Amino acid sequence: MIINKLTLYNFKNHSEKKFEFSPQINCFVGNNGVGKTNILDALHYLSVGKSFLGNTDTNNIKKDEDFFTLDAEIQNEDSEDTLKISQPREAKKIIKKNDKSYDRMADHIGYLPSVMISPYDSNLISDSGESRRKFLDSMISQTDSGYLYDLIQYQKTIQQRNALLKYFAKNRVWDKDSLEIYDDPITKSGTKIFEKRREFVAKLNPIVQNFYQIISGGKESVSVIYESHLLEGFDSAQPDRKFRELLVESLERDRMLTYTSKGIHKDDLLFEMDSVLIKKTGSQGQQKSFLISLKLAQMSLIKELTNKTPILLLDDIFDKLDDTRVAQLIKLVNQENFGQIFITDTHRERTESVVKKINEESIIFEI
Repeated sequence: MIINKLTLYNFKNHSEKKFEFSPQINCFVGNNGVGKTNILDALHYLSVGKSFLGNTDTNNIKKDEDFFTLDAEIQNEDSEDTLKISQPREAKKIIKKNDKSYDRMADHIGYLPSVMISPYDSNLISDSGESRRKFLDSMISQTDSGYLYDLIQYQKTIQQRNALLKYFAKNRVWDKDSLEIYDDPITKSGTKIFEKRREFVAKLNPIVQNFYQIISGGKESVSVIYESHLLEGFDSAQPDRKFRELLVESLERDRMLTYTSKGIHKDDLLFEMDSVLIKKTGSQGQQKSFLISLKLAQMSLIKELTNKTPILLLDDIFDKLDDTRVAQLIKLVNQENFGQIFITDTHRERTESVVKKINEESIIFEI
């Protein structure tokens, strides 16, 4: 998948910007604050329909404007598609491919897979399990459209169950039968999500380990471990049984807490180095090496599972990494044939030097 052209209208700080891209390397250089990262965010929008910075859609509309629009031409293997994302300030977001709107947002995910490596990745180590869970969901959703559908259904049902628990507490009533209505949809969608997460992490872990050894050159070993309430005692012959048992066992606890305390919405990823959480023992350099390894593994696995080469978005990484890690990253990107790459940097000379090392066709845009 190659993005040939991109036009931004009223997106963040850009009134109008037009780009014609190289199929290989594209660099955005300029001072801090000129909007280089915003361009990468626009490319991320094309991929998954939302900001990688976590901004709400309307917050990405340029100040004092009523909408933003992103127009792109995407090269497939055998055709060229047009992609348009429109966000009015007072209406729903619309995503159109070849002038036809998607019926569901989930139908777009996976069409143009992407991987972002940015300074914000450190949050995956330092933040709560929610950020790692979202990261895992984002990875799998780009490879499996059914997964995203199951995830949406699960989240809706959990919200409904929690709302009923809160209603019972507020009104000092209790109706166990009404609550059990949600057991079946929760267990069915939740179990499918659990099995896909477990399978995906099992494939991801050895790839992360391999990349880490190359990038760090260190003797320490790293691991990505899937943590879930469903792991202990799970029976693949009766996949729903474990989840149903959890809901029954935690019923009184849920009643007191007024929310569903057990389930795959509490899953986490553990990032370990030599069997200890990397956030506790890993140096800053080791953590950076691990995060880059994680993202490159994500890219490699998406490519393997979908037969599509994701676009690679590198945001301001050369200011955050030492020369050795930059050299290793560039070497890996070159060797693995990671497809179309977009880079932001504040120093043109440094960017030109990096591009020469990759030795591919490139365009440098002054922003």
